[in-house]
Amino acid sequence: MKKLRCAILDDYQDISTKIADWTPLREQVEVVVFCEHFSQQEALVAAVADCEVIVIMRERTPFPKALFAKLPRLRLLVTTGMRNASIDVAAAVAHGVTVCGTASSSEPPAELTWALLLALARDVVGENVAFRRSGPWQSSVGFDLQGKRLGLLGLGKIGSKVAKVGAAFGMDVVAWSPNLTDARASEVGVTRAASKEALLETSDFVSIHLVLGERSRGVIGRAEFERMRPTAFLINTSRAQIVDQAALVEALQRGMIAGAAVDVFEVEPVPEGDVLRTLPTLLATPHLGYVSRNNYATYFREAVEDIQAFLAGAPIRKLS
Repeated sequence: MKKLRCAILDDYQDISTKIADWTPLREQVEVVVFCEHFSQQEALVAAVADCEVIVIMRERTPFPKALFAKLPRLRLLVTTGMRNASIDVAAAVAHGVTVCGTASSSEPPAELTWALLLALARDVVGENVAFRRSGPWQSSVGFDLQGKRLGLLGLGKIGSKVAKVGAAFGMDVVAWSPNLTDARASEVGVTRAASKEALLETSDFVSIHLVLGERSRGVIGRAEFERMRPTAFLINTSRAQIVDQAALVEALQRGMIAGAAVDVFEVEPVPEGDVLRTLPTLLATPHLGYVSRNNYATYFREAVEDIQAFLAGAPIRKLS
């Protein structure tokens, strides 16, 4: 029997076949791993046109309607996580493609949020660079966390975890989202802000944990940055589109806020020469929020399970 061909895309660390056991598929499936990112759709199609199965990592490679039309052999698309806004699921169904997902932990992005927030507060990166370059010994004065206000935009799984750590640091934690209730805020042990504007005007650190949707797209723009304190910091480990990127650049260039830390971008990888790479008060990481050993082990173990179930005629964890 001829084996099906399965492509694993955007495996930047070349870890997918090492962190999970793919041997249950070896009699039926030939697996090929692509570590490099295909920025051009034509190159992607040329690489995977003969594949019946494709495994993608989160939203690194979009799958719009036009792409499904160019992959007539594709029958199963597996995405890590159970939500992927870059897949046109309706187009997948129309082209006879089953879309399945995997579990994903909210711990890693919550942990990264605190890594970024603490690095901003104590200028960890700047001091480390100075240390390695024999620069000045102590050049910054850090910001205390105890007694400061942490404003959370979004109080879901990740936001709630971030809130509990903030409380442990002795911070005054407030939260806002369009549907947040006093009961939900009280359950997490935080105060519901009267409005988004009130949260922005009074917070020393603002951390974004909203799900991207039509109501949250561009929820932070120029007007919102103008409301923030000039000593405040913004942290975004959610989705880039929640913040107007031009407004973010302007806010940092003009010193409207003290700094920002972001882990998400509208175009990934961020192109060389992009203005975001030049801003001294921007701390940036290459979308590491979900990148952890436990998460990756879950992603690829369950991707194998998804493929096995599909081959058995009983797909699991379906998104379509």
